Amino acid sequence: MLNKLKKLGPGLLFAGAAIGVSHLVQSTRAGADYGFGLIWALLLVHLFKYPFFQYAARYAGATGESLLEGYYKLGKGVLVIYLVLTFATMFTIQTAVTIVTAGIANTLFGGTIGTEIWSVIILGICIAILILGRYKFLDNLMKVIIVMLTVSTMVAVFLALKDSNTTIAFEQILPRNEVGIVFLIAFMGWMPAPLDISVWQSLWTIEKKKNIEIKTKAALFDFNIGYASTIVLGIGFVSLGSIVMYNSGETFSNSASEFSRQLINMYTNSLGNWAYALIGIAALTTMFSTTLTTLDASPRAMHKTTQLLFKKNFVFGYKFWIGILTIGTISILLFFISEMGFLVKTATVLSFITAPFYAIVNYRLLSSCYTPKEWRPSTGLHILSILGIVFLIGFSIWYLTIL
Repeated sequence: MLNKLKKLGPGLLFAGAAIGVSHLVQSTRAGADYGFGLIWALLLVHLFKYPFFQYAARYAGATGESLLEGYYKLGKGVLVIYLVLTFATMFTIQTAVTIVTAGIANTLFGGTIGTEIWSVIILGICIAILILGRYKFLDNLMKVIIVMLTVSTMVAVFLALKDSNTTIAFEQILPRNEVGIVFLIAFMGWMPAPLDISVWQSLWTIEKKKNIEIKTKAALFDFNIGYASTIVLGIGFVSLGSIVMYNSGETFSNSASEFSRQLINMYTNSLGNWAYALIGIAALTTMFSTTLTTLDASPRAMHKTTQLLFKKNFVFGYKFWIGILTIGTISILLFFISEMGFLVKTATVLSFITAPFYAIVNYRLLSSCYTPKEWRPSTGLHILSILGIVFLIGFSIWYLTIL
């Protein structure tokens, strides 16, 4: 068992990247607006996205390559499409997670220096961790963060249930108006995470392999632990939103600082002063882990992609892309600092619309001759993959028809 725990890492990094805006912001809002009525969407999207995320650990464990090498084998055009999609979305995604993190930090520490300054401070801390500590430090830090996040969130849910006098209804709801449908698509777009994080998962698995031998079964075990935690915590944040905020009449602000203040104060007012520190820790660790992992993963992916496309080893490529991403993020922050809601919605919807591409490519790669025969999808995974692709394409078309 101890040996298995040592090999945990990429799956927890996946969880750290996934458990962020989708959980703290979208899941809490789902609970606040619909009670437990969207639990079906949370579970369904986890089910249908599962094989495409799992394929990352499966492929990396079986071949010793990241999905990016696999994409290149499928055709240079596939990797070019990945490059374009990543470059088009990574700045918005990084800005969205950073601004939420900064808003929470600003609220917790008295709001004296402003969200803009906190954004720069948080990015600076993340850069220092990634450049000085490298992957090994990130790997170890994330284990601590995920434990803190899980414990604080589950304790908050337990105490909220204990103190609540409200009857809990589990009637499931399908939004029918345009606003509700757009929210549903955004909710599922980042639940548990955008599908391009499958690429990050494979890169982290390869990086972990440099320090310790990881067989394919161990890589899958690691991933399943991380994936299960996203389900548990997703339900946890929906529960908190439902128990504390449902039918409260509160309308969330699009300002990061104001949203964070509303979120934490509503818990405090409903549950008592004890909730301030607990919810604050849960919220801050949630978003900091996402900000840190996304700042590592996008540059790591872009560095590897350019290496493959140009067949050249860029010595400072990873640091170069971290710099580009940081500059782009700060630039967007200067113009959209008060529009957290717009940034989150844009990032989540873009993620959902691009999901079918990653689903199809991952399925095609794992079913191809480039994956060892014994690690290709089973009949059950084949069926689930096809259903997942139909699900993702269908919901994307549905969304586009109401624009």
